[in-house]
Amino acid sequence: MVVLPILGTGKSLELRNPKIIAVGLNYREHVAESPTILAKSAVPTPEEPKEPILFAKTPNVLIGPGEPIPIPRTLLDGYGFAECRTDYEAELAVVIGERCKNVDVDRALSMVLGYTCFNDVSQRNFQKSDKSGWFRGKSLDGFGPIGPVIVPASALPDPQKLAISCLRNGKTVQSSSTAEMIFSVATLIAFISRHMTLEPGDIIATGTPSGVGPIAPGDVVEVEIEGIGILSNPVVAS
Repeated sequence: MVVLPILGTGKSLELRNPKIIAVGLNYREHVAESPTILAKSAVPTPEEPKEPILFAKTPNVLIGPGEPIPIPRTLLDGYGFAECRTDYEAELAVVIGERCKNVDVDRALSMVLGYTCFNDVSQRNFQKSDKSGWFRGKSLDGFGPIGPVIVPASALPDPQKLAISCLRNGKTVQSSSTAEMIFSVATLIAFISRHMTLEPGDIIATGTPSGVGPIAPGDVVEVEIEGIGILSNPVVAS
């Protein structure tokens, strides 16, 4: 379980067993780079999606700021892969504050408790090869660092104007703005709530910009979002 302070309130939120709904291919430049990262059968052409691409991450992925991202030794030792590849993905995370179903776009942001940083760590070998899709490659233990704080929605009234970046070992590897999202936060909330009820504490990971790349034990990965702060995690073999 991860506990994050809610900035400026003196309160904290326990993230016990939330739904974690992640969005794929939600930045235009990441769409363009995806066929080189994923199997061509998964992303046959670099075209913008017509509606949000959703997938799940399970609650066991959640770790807090400073906690290590564990890459299983069974993967590092081979597992039959020519090369083991596990990637960072810097993302803006939305934490839902009110139970909602079929919410309109113009009311969607009022359902938000706050925003935080998220790292959608992804095991690419599984993601490319599993016939069942992205589930296993996205839901290994510790593959969802989150934090360092939740910034109340009232303090970030426009989530589409935030600089977002990722540093690996102090070097900037992703740099963009949430303005580059194909589907806005409000659009995502409205779309998702048409298909499933969102509950307080549920998390929406809104997609990553271009520049994703591999991590290895010994690395330190930092996700920084304007107005929120820096989420830093070391990478270890487990």
